Amino acid sequence: MKKEMWLWLLGISLLAGCSVTVPNETVNTPAEQVSSQLEIQHEAPLIAVSDDEKVKLFARNEAQNEITEVTLDIGGKRKNFDWTIPDTGTKPQLFYTDLTNDHKEEAAIIIQTGRGTGLNHYEIHVVNGEDLSEMNVQHYEDIVAHTIESTITKKDDGTLAITMKAQGKESTFDYDFDPAPDINQAQLAFGGVVIYTVENQKIMLNIPGSIGISPIYVADVRITYQFNRTNNEFLVEQIDVKPIENKAAKS
Repeated sequence: MKKEMWLWLLGISLLAGCSVTVPNETVNTPAEQVSSQLEIQHEAPLIAVSDDEKVKLFARNEAQNEITEVTLDIGGKRKNFDWTIPDTGTKPQLFYTDLTNDHKEEAAIIIQTGRGTGLNHYEIHVVNGEDLSEMNVQHYEDIVAHTIESTITKKDDGTLAITMKAQGKESTFDYDFDPAPDINQAQLAFGGVVIYTVENQKIMLNIPGSIGISPIYVADVRITYQFNRTNNEFLVEQIDVKPIENKAAKS
């Protein structure tokens, strides 16, 4: 009897020991499975993808025909940004390239923020590819205010003499008619057209100068940016100016 009792206790002990040695597997509960499926179903809409598919932009919040918050994905790492993307009919442009010359890629996101007759406006965002922090790009208004000077002189024959100074270089040219004879405009206006591009691992900006309320663009200003490690931002490196021909007068 004692032997049978001992065997019975031994069996219970062995069964208890077996329960401890079962592999530790993760099994989702039905509620967790539903939650996972809902996350997949509610994945934010994809807005744009870089050519190499390493950078993706998703719409996080939308209101009144514009996106008010986005999720940026760089190689699987994600971060939300409160960038506004109006519905202009033009998708954002995404780039993934080394803009700082440190052999590490950054993401550049170019967004069209406005368009209309004589108007075409973009903004640019540059994001560190490792920690997804946004890097500052010198604003065009700051460049115009501190780096570019211009004067407009009305001539007796109805033409204009335009002088521009940038980075110590001076350019003078004539425009063959006065598009705003009733307006006393002393200098060129900037900001109607602001177009960013990424070329050969450089940020480029085109901001032509204009005359008149309904802008007539008379001078093309092309800016090249360079990364400044001291300030940890992209600053103007080079400014090139050239006149825009009056095509209407030639035709």
